[in-house]
Amino acid sequence: MAGPIHPRLLRRATATRAFLIASVVVGILTSILLIVQADLLATWITLAFATGDFPPGWQRALLLLLAVFIGRGLLAWVSSLLAHRSAASVKSTLRRDVMTARLATPVGGASSASLVRTVTVGLDALDGYFSKYLPQLGLAATVPFIVGGAILLADWQSAIIIAFTLPLIPLFMALIGWTTEKATRHSFAVADRLANHFADLIAGLPTLQAFARARAQRRGVELGEEQYRDATMRTLRVSFLSSFALELLATLSVAIVAVTVGFRLVYGDVTFATALFVLILAPEAFLPVRQVGVHFHDSADGVAAADAAFAIIDAAPSPGGTRPVTGRTLRLDGVGYRYPGAEADALAGLSLAVEPGEVVALSGSSGGGKSTALALATGFLRPDAGRVLVGDEDLTALDTAAWRDAVAWVAQEPGLVNGTVGDNVRLGTPAATPADVAAALRDAGADFEADKPIGDDGEGLSAGERRRVALARALVRIRLGGAWLLILDEPTAGLDADTEAQAIEAVRSSGAGALIVSHRPAVLAAADRVVEVVAA
Repeated sequence: MAGPIHPRLLRRATATRAFLIASVVVGILTSILLIVQADLLATWITLAFATGDFPPGWQRALLLLLAVFIGRGLLAWVSSLLAHRSAASVKSTLRRDVMTARLATPVGGASSASLVRTVTVGLDALDGYFSKYLPQLGLAATVPFIVGGAILLADWQSAIIIAFTLPLIPLFMALIGWTTEKATRHSFAVADRLANHFADLIAGLPTLQAFARARAQRRGVELGEEQYRDATMRTLRVSFLSSFALELLATLSVAIVAVTVGFRLVYGDVTFATALFVLILAPEAFLPVRQVGVHFHDSADGVAAADAAFAIIDAAPSPGGTRPVTGRTLRLDGVGYRYPGAEADALAGLSLAVEPGEVVALSGSSGGGKSTALALATGFLRPDAGRVLVGDEDLTALDTAAWRDAVAWVAQEPGLVNGTVGDNVRLGTPAATPADVAAALRDAGADFEADKPIGDDGEGLSAGERRRVALARALVRIRLGGAWLLILDEPTAGLDADTEAQAIEAVRSSGAGALIVSHRPAVLAAADRVVEVVAA
């Protein structure tokens, strides 16, 4: 976080700006009430000592003092209410933006475990940033100046001491803040790594169990937990030490003011009322600035999660153009792509064309960039080199929604939702009739009925059956949804030879152009052209 306010949160979330303005207003009103409170206490305590009894009008003064306390309580309540509303608004905005970015780039990017952790418990930590840090920052930006001005009018010598000692707290706070931010980022990264490790273990648990390696992974999880515990304790240690340093500095600064005022009171250089007024207000001048450093630690986790959310948002491709899709030929013209943080290109110099009704297969070794080529063709990724053309138009100039409507996509791990097989086939083409669904399933080689119930992620179906459902869904989009290009990633993996031949025939007879990634000899033999993808 560069500076006291996170710049991205300030620019992107309008609720942050409104809340900052409200915090400043609350700080000004709080400062006025503090001055009134100090004046009432100093004046009436002085009168009580001078008269030796309750001075006349003390009931009215007590009511005024009670009104000041109620006013400060109301301001604190309003500040808390605005803080929680602002935090909820900002978290909702960031979560929508993160999910929009994820939907725009469903391949690559952050893992599912990182994504879930960021948008749930990660962004929930922003409550500390809004409910504690920002309100205190608003007080720190107003109270010291207004209270200091009141002290200056009452006793300029004390005001000079405060003016010289008060800036030391933000200076030390900035030095401590850099250390805290570094420790928090490290802790967040360790927790993220632990979440990804655990998610990978859960996903691969059946395989680990089959090979009797499940218990062997326990030590890896324990090591991850120990690293996270160490990182958390390191952050807490920095937090406690920094709080102690700020408290000590503020206490010494107030003590200097108190000692000088005490000596001057003894020698008659200042009145008792003025000395009491200064002593009541001096701690209030230091308190907001000191509390900013304390509450900075409450906000650090939320700020780290916000940075992670912005990284996901920034990784999404910029919105496409507005031109309609008129061409019917897909061409990749010398395209290349390197994933963020990678040392080498995932794909380099690939050129191919898919004409209407033509089946083009991509082959090559695993990790050679075939799936990356499909992601570039669908528009999920933007090439770093070369162009993706639809007809004679660059894909970046076309309307993204219109292009996605023209494509039927079968992923290597198809997305399926809880419901029936028919429900999943109709995804994207709700107008499909039971007869259309049955025909598509039959052409895709499915040997199960459309009313078969399945769970989330296709629970209840084998890997091959899931691909057949996804292929049937793509065929329905070609026949009824207006799509004219099939893009398939290993569509026949897990199928027997007869079912594979039936699926290939279904793709061929659809009449659409097809770009297929496959290692299967039958698919490569049936393709009109085979393009070899060589690792960069």
